[in-house]
Amino acid sequence: MDYGFIRVAAVVPRVNVADCRFNSKEIIGQMLLAAGKGAKIIVFPEMSVTAYTCADLFFQKELLATAVEALDEIKRASASVNAIVFVGMPVCGVNAIYNCAVAICRGRILGVVPKTYLPNYNEFYEKRWFASAAGAPFSEIELCGEAVPFGSDLLFKMGNATIAAELCEDVWTPIPPSSYAALAGANVIVNLSASNEVIGKHDYLCNLVSQQSARCLAAYIYSSAGYGESSTDLVFAGNAIVAENGEFLAQGDRFSAEPVMAVADIDIEKIENDRRSITSYADCMAQNGKPFRVVSFNLDAIPVYGKLLRRINRYPFVPANGTILTGRCEEIINIQVAGLARRLSAIGCRNVVIGVSGGLDSTLALLVAAKAFDRLNLPRTGITGITMPGFGTTGRTHSNAMAMMEALGISIKEISIKAAVEQHFGDIGHDASVQDVVYENSQARERTQILMDYSNKVGGIVVGTGDLSELALGWATYNGDHISMYGINAGIPKTLVKYLVKWFADCYFNGNDAIVPALHDIIDTPISPELIPADENGDIKQKTEDLVGPYELHDFFLYNMLRHGFSPRKIYLLARQAFDGDYNDETIKKWLKTFVRRFFSQQFKRSCMPDGPKVGSVSLSPRGDWRMPSDAAAAMWIKECDEL
Repeated sequence: MDYGFIRVAAVVPRVNVADCRFNSKEIIGQMLLAAGKGAKIIVFPEMSVTAYTCADLFFQKELLATAVEALDEIKRASASVNAIVFVGMPVCGVNAIYNCAVAICRGRILGVVPKTYLPNYNEFYEKRWFASAAGAPFSEIELCGEAVPFGSDLLFKMGNATIAAELCEDVWTPIPPSSYAALAGANVIVNLSASNEVIGKHDYLCNLVSQQSARCLAAYIYSSAGYGESSTDLVFAGNAIVAENGEFLAQGDRFSAEPVMAVADIDIEKIENDRRSITSYADCMAQNGKPFRVVSFNLDAIPVYGKLLRRINRYPFVPANGTILTGRCEEIINIQVAGLARRLSAIGCRNVVIGVSGGLDSTLALLVAAKAFDRLNLPRTGITGITMPGFGTTGRTHSNAMAMMEALGISIKEISIKAAVEQHFGDIGHDASVQDVVYENSQARERTQILMDYSNKVGGIVVGTGDLSELALGWATYNGDHISMYGINAGIPKTLVKYLVKWFADCYFNGNDAIVPALHDIIDTPISPELIPADENGDIKQKTEDLVGPYELHDFFLYNMLRHGFSPRKIYLLARQAFDGDYNDETIKKWLKTFVRRFFSQQFKRSCMPDGPKVGSVSLSPRGDWRMPSDAAAAMWIKECDEL
């Protein structure tokens, strides 16, 4: 499982009711097909060997015996398959029949897991035929000439993958067996099911699968009966689902007359990282853990797949679905507004000061402030927007800043920093023709001094504009734009900022001709601190992404490093697939190394960052999510980047 990935398949084969020989051939064919796709965990539906709808035929000795013969055929065929396979069938125990999931690997039966919760309501009559796992008086059973482990307390382990099985109704109960299995170490849950279709049930089922995978912090592979089951009273559509921690990775077509297969690559490393970081998981395990028996098995070395069968979001902070994105933007802005409004009311403040450059970050901060003032029923004139032209300010950003402030009806001030900075250069003996870090940072600190002092003058606070991505890279002047009295954008990554500004333009100010054109032009303006003079055409010369790299890459690196704890090697693997066709390998390596180097070296700025609201699952606040020594060594991470 190099990189932590393992390929899995949920398979819905064709069946004939009570025709075990036909069913075993279908299972074997689909097993070989799934293995050919690289699947290492292959899951078939409940009672897939006999079909689920055999009813009182389950009492027939001929059916039960033929089912064992069919299982033996599947077992022998699995000898050449480099996978663990789960099939469903009735298994005879002491004076009872059990509805079971049978785990098979490389020509042997690893174990038999009986169903715990038997539905006996509405259309279900399982207690008529089967006994529950809870009452089984034995822990081993003879099957196909082998003595094999039997019970709902079995885990199947290979390397970092630990698999537990449950059957259909088990997941519909208040405490599914998989909950206890997950607390015992199972990070992959398989569910062999035969859930019929009625209106609305599919959506409810998907919610159950999603929620159980999320609560267990596990992968969940679900396969339910489909075409070929009896239609006497019920219809079975066939559901093939692969989920991981609440997210669907693959789903097969329903109501298909042909076999259906959902194949995906689950990430065991991601699951394990989540479990380690969420300490309440370990607490729950300590309080509710139960003993399980572990059955170990081995497969041949699992290759690194050329292309992962899972969606890798190149913009992990931005929802891909337009409707979801619109709702998410509104929610994020409401979080920001609520944070600022609460801070203002708590300190009894009716005035804020914002440096407005005409760039994305300061625009978002100003828009949030205006909405917060509206919520508090405060006049927007209590917001002072200060534009501070410097050596690199362009006409485009200046005019957009002015147009936006005028349209919002806030108080406006324009204070040029040129003379003050030139005086400062003279005071410290710096040659103004040398456009180095002194040249740039002097301007940033002069602007901050103006904002701070003016906020004192009006009895207000300075609202900061720096974003999460800039904090990660340290792309801020220490004791300059790095400092404010409330960092409203501290939880917003750069790739998300433009969508939030666009939400204001298209949803909040929809139809307001005075401000919308300026907002759209701000969205289209290149990202720049504008600390270096413009080019001969008056256009922005200093473009941030030319200097530190594309923010879409850095946000991708940031999310995967902090949210999942991935190493540079794994992040590089994911980035190559996510950005295939846009960035070559050398470019990704270059900026990944830049990100790692800057992330470590710039921690000292984050250690004293201002208060600001957490918005998403990644935050860099030293009081909240991220605590890191400023002198931590980056050597191991840099070395791995160099070896890519």
